[in-house]
Amino acid sequence: MTPTLRVRRLNPGARLPERMTALAAGMDLAACFDAGEEVTLAPGGRALIPTGLAVAIPEGHEGQVRPRSGLALKHGVTVLNAPGTIDADYRGELRVLLVNFGEGPARIQTGDRIAQLVIARVAALDVVEVQTLESVESRDPAGFGTTGGFSTS
Repeated sequence: MTPTLRVRRLNPGARLPERMTALAAGMDLAACFDAGEEVTLAPGGRALIPTGLAVAIPEGHEGQVRPRSGLALKHGVTVLNAPGTIDADYRGELRVLLVNFGEGPARIQTGDRIAQLVIARVAALDVVEVQTLESVESRDPAGFGTTGGFSTS
C-alpha cells in the first residue's frame, strides 16, 4: 500500500504541494500570506514564510524542505536551514526559512513557489554506547576531504 500525505489548508488561498513533472522527487511549496501581505527580503535578509498548510506525514517518514534550484540561481534566494526537517508528529503550519543571498531585494508573494518538499523514509535506531568502534581501513578518521575529489588548480 502506498503511503499518502494528508494535507490540511489553514488558509483558503494555500496551494497544495505539487510535483511539476511526473518523475520529480519534490513537491513545490508555495507562499501563502493573508490578503494583501507579502515579504520583501533585503540582500542578506531572512524571513519565515508561511505556506498556509499543515501535513500529516506517515509514521516512518520525514519531510525534507529543500531549496528550489531556479529560485537560488535566478534570485539568490534559498532555504537557510536546508534541508529543514518536518517530523511525522508535527501538525503545525509549514513555514519555510528563506534567505536572500542575491544582490537585490526579493519580493515573495502568495502563490510564489518557494521550496520543495521531499518525503523520505527514516530509520528509528536504538542508541547504544560502546567503548570502541570497528575501524574501516579505507577511511581516514580525520574526515573532511581525506578521500580527495576536488582540485582548486
